Amino acid sequence: MSASADAGVSDEAARELLADLVSIPSPSGEERECAERLAAFFEERGREVWLDEVGNVRAPADDSVLLTSHIDTVPGDIPVRTESGDGTETLWGRGSVDATGPLAAMAAAAVETGVSFVGVVGEETDSRGARHLVEDRDSPDAVVNGEPSGWDGVTLGYRGFLAGEYAVETDSAHTSRPDPNAIQAAMDWWRSVEDAFAEGSGETVDGEERGDAEDGEDETPVFEQVTAKPVEFAGGTAADGLSVEASAEVQFRIPPGATAAQIRETVEAELDEGAIDWREPIPPVMETPRSEVARAFRAAIRRVGGDPRLLRKTGTSDMNLYAGAWDCPMATYGPGDSDLDHAPNEHLDLGEFDRSIAVLNAVSEDLAEP
Repeated sequence: MSASADAGVSDEAARELLADLVSIPSPSGEERECAERLAAFFEERGREVWLDEVGNVRAPADDSVLLTSHIDTVPGDIPVRTESGDGTETLWGRGSVDATGPLAAMAAAAVETGVSFVGVVGEETDSRGARHLVEDRDSPDAVVNGEPSGWDGVTLGYRGFLAGEYAVETDSAHTSRPDPNAIQAAMDWWRSVEDAFAEGSGETVDGEERGDAEDGEDETPVFEQVTAKPVEFAGGTAADGLSVEASAEVQFRIPPGATAAQIRETVEAELDEGAIDWREPIPPVMETPRSEVARAFRAAIRRVGGDPRLLRKTGTSDMNLYAGAWDCPMATYGPGDSDLDHAPNEHLDLGEFDRSIAVLNAVSEDLAEP
C-alpha cells in the first residue's frame, strides 16, 4: 500500500457513497451536485480535492496510477431501490452500471490506497472532462478508466468514433415530378454509404465483442469493422417554400488499423449532392495484454477468486482519449453488466461492487510498489 494512503474505507461506506451518487440525477451537463457529493467523500477522509473549471473532481495523490471514471449518466428516471433475494443485494437506478458503480468503486480504492483519482464530466456527450484533463495535467504512470466490464473482466480495446452532419437542398417542385428531392437524395446517399462499409457480421452483446467467427467462416468480428449508423434524420419543405431540405446526423465506429481520414474519404466519395460537416474524431485504442496494468488485473482478479476475462468493446470510451494523449499503460475496468448500459432496467449486484473494490485495491497497491 502507498505510504500516502488514508484511513480504510469499509464496504458499508463505499455502498453508502454509491447509493448517494445513484440517487442524485447527473445527466450530462448537470453533474454539479453529484460532483460535490463525490468531493465531500474525499474531504471527509483528509484528501486534497477540488472541482476544476469544467466540473471534474480532482483528487491528486500517488501518480503511480490514476483511477478515473465519469460522473455523468444518460437521461432516464429509474426509481432508486435496493432489493435482496437468493443471497444477493441489488441496487437499481440510472447510472448504477454506467458508470456510477465504477466511479464509486474507484473513489473507495483511491482513498484506501492513496493513489490519484479524477471523476470526469461529459463522457456521454462530448467527453469535455477527459479532453480538459489531458490538456491540464501530465501523464500518470498508469491509468485505470472506469466503465462496466464485470468484476472479473478487463477491457483493453475500444473502437474509435467519428460523427458528422450531412445536409442537402434541392429546389421545390410538385410531388408528381419524377426528379428526386433532397429527402430522396439523403436516403440514397446513406444507402450507398452503408453499402460501402458492408462486411460480414460478428456477434456483439450491447457493445461487447462476443467472439470471432467460427473456424472456416469468413466473417469479420464487429470490433474489426467500421460501423455506420444514422442517429437523427430530418427533412421537408423550407420555410420560404422555395426548396426542400434534408439533414442526417451520422456516426461511424473506427476499428484499430483504420483512421478517421480513411472513413471520411469513403463517405465523401459517395456524395453526389450535399455536404458533410465533420466533428473532431476519437481514435481507436488496443492495449497489449502484456502491460503492467493488464498483468496486475489478472493477478488481482485471481486473488479475489475470479477467472480473468480480457475484453474489447465495439463502442468508445474516454480511454481512447487518454491513450491518444498519454504514453503509459492503461485498461478499463468496473463492476456491472454492460448489457444494462443505458437500459430501463439498469441495476448493479452489490456483491460484485464489493469484489471490484478489492480488485482495484490490489491493482493500485501492485502498481504503486516501488
